[in-house]
Amino acid sequence: MAGILAWFWNERFWLPHNVTWADLKNTEEATFPQAEDLYLAFPLAFCIFMVRLIFERFIAKPCAIALNIQASGPQIAQPNAILEKVFTAITKHPDEKRLEGLSKQLDWDVRSIQRWFRQRRNQEKPSTLTKFCESMWRFSFSLYVFTYGVRFLKKSPWLWNTRHCWYNYPYQPLTADLHYYYMMEVSFYWSLMFSQFTDIKRKDFGVMFLHHVVSIFLLSFSYVNNMARIGTLILCLHDSTDFILEAAKMAVYAKFQKTSDLLFIMFAISFITARIGIFPIWVLNSTLFESWEIVGPYPSWWIFNLLLLLVQGLNCFWSYLIIKMACKCISRGKAGKWNPLHVSKDERSDIESSSDEEDSEPPGKKPHTATTTNGTSGTNGYLLTGPCTMDD
Repeated sequence: MAGILAWFWNERFWLPHNVTWADLKNTEEATFPQAEDLYLAFPLAFCIFMVRLIFERFIAKPCAIALNIQASGPQIAQPNAILEKVFTAITKHPDEKRLEGLSKQLDWDVRSIQRWFRQRRNQEKPSTLTKFCESMWRFSFSLYVFTYGVRFLKKSPWLWNTRHCWYNYPYQPLTADLHYYYMMEVSFYWSLMFSQFTDIKRKDFGVMFLHHVVSIFLLSFSYVNNMARIGTLILCLHDSTDFILEAAKMAVYAKFQKTSDLLFIMFAISFITARIGIFPIWVLNSTLFESWEIVGPYPSWWIFNLLLLLVQGLNCFWSYLIIKMACKCISRGKAGKWNPLHVSKDERSDIESSSDEEDSEPPGKKPHTATTTNGTSGTNGYLLTGPCTMDD
């Protein structure tokens, strides 16, 4: 075991040339980041999760109720033993052949069976109240850490000149403010890692899971080899847009349409500006070129920059989704009378939509005209597209 640890903590991998771990031990004059500090993130993550539960129960929920947000979820599918058995044991998305068979067996039309499966899939989705509480928690925490980061960084020389991230590296002392900032961020991402399996499920679950893993690894990695200065810039830049998105979601859930439209536009502009413009020009330029010039490359330097490039790839992916949704909203707004951006359901949403007319139709025997040929409501049973929204 000792041999494995010695191999893992090889100084030639983690540190620049002629620097040893002994050089970065804490002294009376200076404190440096230590790997064992990261153990503190686990109890802190648990505390953050508990604070979240209290916040959602005693602060977010009363706010939601005051805004007339109801706890009712999607429409419940009527009990049916045969369809329930197919849903739980065989498939949640029956194909056309199985639908025809169920139609004959139950003497229901295909449209009604499709509606039942859609309602059955949706009835396990969380209520608007639950989604509002989650968004309010994320909004509050994101705004807090962003505000703290701005207050901390405006006093730091590396905010105004990123070359200070590398001057005297790695012998840069760890201040109490920087340590607190890092531990809060690492702990929050660990709490997200655990709560993601119980939170609202979205289509980009895998991408978000990868994002959380990369974020935790980057934070831990940069802390251990004392790249915390550039790490604080990355954190603050990425935190600058998260609370706007959560505010837009809350406005959607509260049915403040014009406010949600405005917030979504603000989020789209700030997200693309920060992550496609400022991040590569400001941060990647410093980690790739300024650090090369001042410190020089070493093995962990390459890993750190590869991870940052992976983060930039995720930023490009999300920017594509935002632009795609914005274009869809604009094109639909131009189709008829002026129509503001209906941003209550984004590309990540798992809630399936349907027309109100169809949902009000009770299951019954097969009609003689069960399908249409106009491409909008044929054998698929319901409209696959709805208003351009960002409700997740």
